Amino acid sequence: MVYKRKTPLVNGQVYHVFNKSISRFKIFKHETDFSRIVATIRYYQREKPPVKFSGFARLKRSDKNFSGTTVSCNRSKLVEIIAYCIMPTHLHLILTQLKDTGITILMRNILNSYARYFNIKHKRKGPLWEGRFKNVLVKTDEQLLHLTRYIHLNPVTASLVSKPEDWLASSYREYIGEVEDSDRICKYADILKIEPNSYRDFVLDGISYQRELAKIKALLID
Repeated sequence: MVYKRKTPLVNGQVYHVFNKSISRFKIFKHETDFSRIVATIRYYQREKPPVKFSGFARLKRSDKNFSGTTVSCNRSKLVEIIAYCIMPTHLHLILTQLKDTGITILMRNILNSYARYFNIKHKRKGPLWEGRFKNVLVKTDEQLLHLTRYIHLNPVTASLVSKPEDWLASSYREYIGEVEDSDRICKYADILKIEPNSYRDFVLDGISYQRELAKIKALLID
């Protein structure tokens, strides 16, 4: 059963989709956790998976010659992934919905899958996420460009790294041309005209401003 949102998400539209853990609990702690959620997103981006991601992952580990092409690639996409950033307590995705309820199906699958993985790994029970995911419609290309900068700078704003390219659990390195085509998860060329060096300058120019905004936000909350 797919939960129907009060305002249905529209095919062809771009959305900022995000969710966070209960009580801001750190649910992405190690490189394997970050790799797991990114691989899960890539897997459930396509419709009607024949097996759960946990089964797919076990098959890949057990068979060195297993490419996963039949299982993961020969299926239609539910969404296009434009950008992403995984933080220790939350995740950001920028998505274009391609099929009816595609974003809802994707998010249900990845949130449930990661919760099972985390609970088994840490021998815990109960919910992992704060609730259903939230989404904001991205209305213009300019808004979209600034949104990619915002999410790519999240790790820098949080003082987890000094440079956005040092945070491997985001799509920033794809945008600046440091990821091989075969390893890319994002597709944005038909929406954004990105020149790697110019985009790098654009993002770095926003560091001070975004940090100041974070300080103001923290003061208002306190």
